[in-house]
Amino acid sequence: MKKYLLFLCVFIVLSSFITISFTGIINALKSGNASEVSKYFDNTIEMTLSENSTSYSKNQAQLVLHQFFSNNPVKDFKVIHESENTGSQYCIGNLTTTTGVFRTTIYMKQKGDKQLVQEMRFEK
Repeated sequence: MKKYLLFLCVFIVLSSFITISFTGIINALKSGNASEVSKYFDNTIEMTLSENSTSYSKNQAQLVLHQFFSNNPVKDFKVIHESENTGSQYCIGNLTTTTGVFRTTIYMKQKGDKQLVQEMRFEK
């Protein structure tokens, strides 16, 4: 019984850590605010928009994301799944825009004392 309680406590602690790490970026996605989202970017980021995948600097990625949000005004973002694996985390969700729903994947990795976005995918 003690093992189950310990497992449950560890699970709850890890689950709350994952949620806290993604809270800021999720709120920024919900508002369609590219400059807020970019605060979580690493120096370079792999960004996939529909079929096109390109590596961008942090500033370039912010501009590309701003253009994406301009062309696809955001209505909402709902998290489907979050997970963690030794220094990295990912989140999968649906970004609802005026032009449709984009399945969104965010991959973050620990860099020093911060979790930074390494990759973002928006697939219709």
